[in-house]
Amino acid sequence: MTGPTPQTPYESRDTFRTPDPADLSQSRPTGWSAWDYREDSGVTGAALAGYRVEATDGHIGKVDSASTEVGAGYLVVDTGPWIFGKKVLLPAGVVNNVDHDDHKVYVDRTKEQIKSAPEFDEERHGDPVYRDKIGSYYGDSYTTPSQIAPPRA
Repeated sequence: MTGPTPQTPYESRDTFRTPDPADLSQSRPTGWSAWDYREDSGVTGAALAGYRVEATDGHIGKVDSASTEVGAGYLVVDTGPWIFGKKVLLPAGVVNNVDHDDHKVYVDRTKEQIKSAPEFDEERHGDPVYRDKIGSYYGDSYTTPSQIAPPRA
């Protein structure tokens, strides 16, 4: 590889490199916002319902619904049998990237972090107090993944 070292594990959207452990941080990135998608995530208003969701350590379910509203973005993920058919609310800030060719959304949390999150409450998911609880959980539990996305062929 020539040129400057990228600031993320990606050299481009189509190239993946395994992160160097020295590059990994246990704190959330500067400017991280729970309810906003990262600029380079590839969401860009795409319809994500039905996409597979991949945690840093494996598949967690499929997107049931999603919002791309600025400052209020989220995914509702149907976990199927993984956690007994429950749904989880993932704030937009945990979405690392989207692979539209393979219909996959990659999030930067482990299965255990997602499983341990506050329960999804369909009736309250728009309530500011509930959203603060979810956003705080994911912000406080931020860890950098050891693998964000698989190599592209």
